[in-house]
Amino acid sequence: MTFIMLYVTYPSMEEAKKITSHLLDKKLVSCANLFPITSSYWWKGKIEDSDEIVSILKTRGENWERVKEEIKKMHSYDVPCIVKMNVEANEDFEGWVERETRE
Repeated sequence: MTFIMLYVTYPSMEEAKKITSHLLDKKLVSCANLFPITSSYWWKGKIEDSDEIVSILKTRGENWERVKEEIKKMHSYDVPCIVKMNVEANEDFEGWVERETRE
């Protein structure tokens, strides 16, 4: 089984925890890893630098659309970064992701 990982950025740890907890409660993701990062990017015609939090979320591929929509509903950014990656892992881990994201 392959599954997906999502890379999502947030303006604060508080918002990251709120959104990832919501996704975990709904069993839409099996796991969320949170890391502080510094980002540089173009925004409204100039280069910005900001401290952000990034999450790496693991779930089944069929959850992509629903997870993306749940994040968009709760996210404070005008243009949230929600990146999907198709991944493979060891069988035990893939089985765990599968079991933990079944309602």
